[in-house]
Amino acid sequence: MTSYLNSNFDLNDTELVDVFDELPFWAASFGIKLLDRINYRKKITALDIGFGAGFPLTELAMRLGNSSKVYGIDPWKSASDRTRKKLALYGIQNVELIDGVAENIPLDNNSVDLIISNNGLNNVSDLNLVLSECARISKTEAQLAFTFNTNTTFNEFYDLLAETLKEEHLTEALDKMNEQIYAKRKPLSEFTDKLIHHGFSIESVDEEYFDYKFTDGTSMLNHYFIRLAFIGGWKNVIPIDKQQIIFKIIEEKMNQQASRDGFFRMSVPFYVINCKYH
Repeated sequence: MTSYLNSNFDLNDTELVDVFDELPFWAASFGIKLLDRINYRKKITALDIGFGAGFPLTELAMRLGNSSKVYGIDPWKSASDRTRKKLALYGIQNVELIDGVAENIPLDNNSVDLIISNNGLNNVSDLNLVLSECARISKTEAQLAFTFNTNTTFNEFYDLLAETLKEEHLTEALDKMNEQIYAKRKPLSEFTDKLIHHGFSIESVDEEYFDYKFTDGTSMLNHYFIRLAFIGGWKNVIPIDKQQIIFKIIEEKMNQQASRDGFFRMSVPFYVINCKYH
């Protein structure tokens, strides 16, 4: 029943990237709200941090039009190659992709009018350095708009994981789980404090959410995107010799809950933050 634990995706496998369209289903839930917050103007320079397989970068470029220049930066080379295919197919000519990290953005000082990041800033190695780079390249009054999912994402699963780890007396694994959540999903206050420190004023903070609903825990754990993006991290907090038993217990708990409620729900609360650089 726990075959999903054997998932071993290679993110540099071109065949995987070629069938990567499930990701925009996740990304679009954030990105649609992000695109709504952008101040659309002609003749601007924009940057998408962590554009991945091309959304919302391609959409932004098409909405801004050819009078504007849109850069995208991401270290994930295989996904960048996929985005290049999309740009060529769509006939988008106002985009330049950069294979690199946002801690070192190869753009001039005071050169960018708009910076966006769709659930990307919570995945950088050094948020302070990235925001320092954003401030450096931003023109006065430049807009920074980004999304990030909160530390209560998938709390329905994490509550059961925490409960099970406590029952099995795996205190160290519970600590690792909490550390993993904090590393990926900082509290809102930490984001806003860092933004202000780097010269950005907070124009708006909107809280949004969406749900993943499954017939039961088994279908959730075997879902392609769950196996791709989350199973590996969940496994890593549990000792190898305990993974099978812990996941069997959690899977059964989710299935029991789904039998009572009619489905198993995974909630994804997130924020859309709109800032201005001064």
